[in-house]
Amino acid sequence: MHIAMIGTTAPSHIYPSLAVIAELVRRGHRVTYAVGDSLRHVVEPAGVEVVPFSSILPDGEASWPDDPAAAMQVFLDEAIASYPVLTAFYDDDQPDLFLYDIGGMTAPVLGVRYGVTAVQLSPTYVAWDGYVADLGDGMTSIRESTTGVAYRDAYASWLRDNDIDADPWEWITYPAHCLSLIPRVMQPHADRVADTVQFVGPCLDPVRLNDRSWTVPEGPILYISFGTGYNERPEFYRLCIDTFADTDWHVVISIGRRVDPATLGEIPANVELHEHLPQLAVLDAATVFITHAGMGSCTEALWFGVPTVAIPQAVDQFGNAAMLSELGVGVHLEFEKVTAGSLAGAVAAARELTSRAAEISAEVRSQGGVDQAGDAVEAFLA
Repeated sequence: MHIAMIGTTAPSHIYPSLAVIAELVRRGHRVTYAVGDSLRHVVEPAGVEVVPFSSILPDGEASWPDDPAAAMQVFLDEAIASYPVLTAFYDDDQPDLFLYDIGGMTAPVLGVRYGVTAVQLSPTYVAWDGYVADLGDGMTSIRESTTGVAYRDAYASWLRDNDIDADPWEWITYPAHCLSLIPRVMQPHADRVADTVQFVGPCLDPVRLNDRSWTVPEGPILYISFGTGYNERPEFYRLCIDTFADTDWHVVISIGRRVDPATLGEIPANVELHEHLPQLAVLDAATVFITHAGMGSCTEALWFGVPTVAIPQAVDQFGNAAMLSELGVGVHLEFEKVTAGSLAGAVAAARELTSRAAEISAEVRSQGGVDQAGDAVEAFLA
């Protein structure tokens, strides 16, 4: 059957579900994948037919807005801009089912247009019963801010233009169908999540799992990465270099494309810098992971049983960092208050959590996975 995946033009949104997409292709389905042309090379190896469009999302050389509602507006603008491209394709080639990332906001709208079920593949935690009330003033301030009101009004207008009479906040917060791709232990209030959500567990991409292009060094490895969205942190990288220079740690830092390595000064012999790394290979060998606590990185750290020092930067990362600490597999630091002393202390404390991290890893690996996710998708086709 024809399955249409509406993706988000950001690697951290593509990787969590890519193995599911490849599994559906392996099972004989035709999968079209809508994504920004700049990342078509990431999804094509899964065997999909790419439906490309010009993405306006910040890439590795641009930064996301710090204001949460303004960041949400970028996703909405992307959806509105790409919608004519997608309708031009799918009007003449309608799918039997839509799948979509949380940023693939066109999918449920397209589903209404064609009378086709749309199923969200969530790479982060989902809303639960009482979600808005539990988040309290933080959620209220976002929704009632100038940017939040503008976002809501623009979203409502776009929905009305497509014959959908729905409150935008409810529409985006509680999808009609959802498969959760995170470890259940990372889901807040899992017992209050609606039955419309199925927990199928992490689905790590075999291609990434088999990428061993990075050479494993000797000694305990301290891996440092702030992902792809909020990684323009040269002062922090320099702090890490100075803190762990000439120690027994072999320090591996992924700095991304927005930081010039030359600005970081002299690099000690026990430190290596990279623009990009095969993260799964590094985590497979790492002893401790200093992370921004994006859900993808949290999931992968839990999978490999690597204790973390979580230093969140934005959005869901604060809750993720708190959850890692609650699980006993991580130390949570506030970015603005990090010093050489607190960082060194946190890494030492995290190293003592290795046994607990191994326990959680075994639990995470026992949950569902690619086969279960594939079965769940095919159930919607049936």
